[in-house]
Amino acid sequence: MNWSKVPTRAWFATLGLGCLGLVAVGMELQALLRLAPCPLCIFQRLLYIVIGVIGLFGAVWPAGRLLWATLAGALAALGVGVAGYQTWMQAFPHLAPECSFTDPNAIERLVDWLGTEWPSMFLATGFCASRDWEFLGMSMANWSAVVFAGIVVYAGLLITRKSRG
Repeated sequence: MNWSKVPTRAWFATLGLGCLGLVAVGMELQALLRLAPCPLCIFQRLLYIVIGVIGLFGAVWPAGRLLWATLAGALAALGVGVAGYQTWMQAFPHLAPECSFTDPNAIERLVDWLGTEWPSMFLATGFCASRDWEFLGMSMANWSAVVFAGIVVYAGLLITRKSRG
């Protein structure tokens, strides 16, 4: 298949629906396995939602391709950092300042506020250094770092490709 012939709208729709689908899968895993998301997990969920919405904006208004792709890439880069930090916390829990045991930072304050506004989506009840779920030897934070890195690459491809509606 010639990927250059795929319309820009389809690339952005894939990004948007993919990110929102990841949130849905995460919510389902949380319910089925009774996982307790931590503040960093919830912040990553928020990033996926915002990137998903940006992807849908790009599908509706592909003329803003560079703006949408840059925003998605920047937020995904932030996601790599947050997921990477959580990965470090999980690898070295004895060195990590556990979320909720120190003065709340900006992320924790945002997550706390969102948790009061929409608890079923954003309530953080777990600990950031916990590895409650693993798949193929990787925690959810590990997988999230990989996915965010993939979104950064995907956004880069959207920025560099020639636009086709």
